[in-house]
Amino acid sequence: MFQPLSGLRVVDLTQILAGPYSTYQLALMGAEVIKVEMPDEGDATRTGMGDPALGGDKMGLSYVTQGSNKRSITIDLKKPEGLTLIKRLIATADIFVQNIRPGAAGRLGLSFSDVKAIKPGIIYCSISAYGQDGPIGDRSAYDHVVQGMSGITMTTGTPDTVPNKVGAPYVDYATGLNAAFAIVSALHEARRTGEAVELDVAMLDTSMLLMSSMMTSYLTTGNAPGPSGNEAQSRSPSSGAFETTSGVLMIAANNERQHQQLCNAIGRPELLSDDRWADIAIRRENVESLREEISNTIKGKSADEWEVILNEAKVPAARVREFAEVMNEGQLKARGITAPIELPGLEVTAHVPTLGFKVNGDVVAPVAPPPELGQDTDVILKELGCSAEEVAKLREAGAI
Repeated sequence: MFQPLSGLRVVDLTQILAGPYSTYQLALMGAEVIKVEMPDEGDATRTGMGDPALGGDKMGLSYVTQGSNKRSITIDLKKPEGLTLIKRLIATADIFVQNIRPGAAGRLGLSFSDVKAIKPGIIYCSISAYGQDGPIGDRSAYDHVVQGMSGITMTTGTPDTVPNKVGAPYVDYATGLNAAFAIVSALHEARRTGEAVELDVAMLDTSMLLMSSMMTSYLTTGNAPGPSGNEAQSRSPSSGAFETTSGVLMIAANNERQHQQLCNAIGRPELLSDDRWADIAIRRENVESLREEISNTIKGKSADEWEVILNEAKVPAARVREFAEVMNEGQLKARGITAPIELPGLEVTAHVPTLGFKVNGDVVAPVAPPPELGQDTDVILKELGCSAEEVAKLREAGAI
């Protein structure tokens, strides 16, 4: 199996989506991830989303999505005994990940300098809404708030419908991937220098970087992007969304070759010899007339028919699908982007994400189900050398 992080220990002091998704990537790659949760409560996602019964069992589907291959220990950091215990655990770790509100970790005695003093050479990753500095760095936020802050909501939809949030919590999951990438990169840097590395990953930064071309364009030209509806970013008249006899078709004929292939495939080769649309520059001056010609032709067949015809002609195209439909088609199944996991004692099979890329042709999937709240507490304490007497005192103090 692909387990490049085998032998590394991660202390995971994160919750909700972005942080746990980042450590899930590390867990899939073989790291031992110890999820630290509050006694009795646990990660807030344990009680939410989708299935009330699972939430009642503290196996909410948002938690389950990125909970596999981890261990769970309960520690109350508000208790002095709990704080001492987490520091003892950090001393055994290679990576420390937290998404506590900026400034709060330092007040607990878990700042980068504090943790580095406990474990020199550690990778310390902070995940937050806006970063650890800047005029609003101390604010907290969730995905939809950052979407509004980033401006993406004003580019999604049409001028009549904005603002529109992107349907999925894309900022959370992209931030998780960004953090995992940062951590893996930092591991190489730490090995190269022998020094600890501090990482500062922000949801707003990630959201803006997902709009990199828009940022470059605006900062270079001063032209701010507006809502584009379902049109292609290229603004090519032969790209975008087209109505058909049945369904909507997305076409991407952005370059000259693809435009020629499109005109031939739809049976309109004469469009290529018309002076109004002779090349890309001229086409931009006559967008509406060319668009009308192509649209009128596309309306003559169904989206399913055109999808086959155009892809055979090497023109990227796809019928717009419902979410449930694409999840049940063959391509995603062939790619293995989800894997079944049996939830312990619940007679439920959850289908959770795999690593997201194949390795030597193989899918990297979780092998262990998400842990129940605190299920590994006693075992981990024993590994730390805690005696039965110490464990009893920690319980009595409410620290675990």
